[in-house]
Amino acid sequence: MGYLASGGIAAAANYGSRFVFSLWLPFEAAVVAAYLVGMVTAFLLMRRFAFTDSQTSTRQQVLGFCIVNGAAVLQTVLVSSLLARVVLPALGAPGNYEAISHAVGVAVPVITSYFGHRYLTFR
Repeated sequence: MGYLASGGIAAAANYGSRFVFSLWLPFEAAVVAAYLVGMVTAFLLMRRFAFTDSQTSTRQQVLGFCIVNGAAVLQTVLVSSLLARVVLPALGAPGNYEAISHAVGVAVPVITSYFGHRYLTFR
């Protein structure tokens, strides 16, 4: 439950901050900047509420967190960009392509990140 709550709050910080970053940055750059906001939020919350029994040092946790999230940000950017630039326009889907695409992109690495954090970051 701690993982889902921490991840949900971090995902909201990620998603919401992208709209602010999009005022100044191109879509993909805004997605990466927002991901960094979500990543810091997630680390602090997950360390405190989700993986409290971790025996690894803070330094090792930060390194593992960066590795896992490096893979996750690639998933997020690729999915978000592909949906916003190719898939949704080709389907003629109504709505804000960037908002829809980013929401899906944020959700994609939930499972891979959980296992990465469980077995690498906070073991």
